[in-house]
Amino acid sequence: MEPGDLRAAAARIRLLVLDVDGVLTDGRLLYDADGRESKSFHVRDGYGMQQAMAAGVTLAVISGRRSPAAAARLAELQVAHVFLGRNDKREVFEQLLTELGVPASDVASVGDDVTDLGIMALSGLGITVADAHPDVVRAADWVTAAAGGRGAVREICDLLVASRQPR
Repeated sequence: MEPGDLRAAAARIRLLVLDVDGVLTDGRLLYDADGRESKSFHVRDGYGMQQAMAAGVTLAVISGRRSPAAAARLAELQVAHVFLGRNDKREVFEQLLTELGVPASDVASVGDDVTDLGIMALSGLGITVADAHPDVVRAADWVTAAAGGRGAVREICDLLVASRQPR
């Protein structure tokens, strides 16, 4: 997608839907000796999410895995629409659009693996991270320069916020 087209598409976005593993994190699963999971989140991604929400973008997270670490971080960021442990992402996505009254054309979805392709295809703007699965990279409207968990979400949020500013 050309930069001008990307900015125009971003200006229409009212809802940003994010995956967790591989988008908000680097995709690695870390377990301690007792089997407790931990995740690493980039602080700049969190700041970008807060800035996007302040600019009027609604945020939602749909992940196939349940994760107390993700739940804690998303609660800290005050993300209102969090769906963890949901394997049928498309069903959740469609219910969310109905609940919020947002058309799919006004949604940006960010994923990194083939399980995200369904909602990316339904969205007005399908985005993936630099280190995503090759099939997802080919299907995406835009690929971030940054990898998942390494500032990609900040890059996306910066675009959404900037697209709302006069040039």
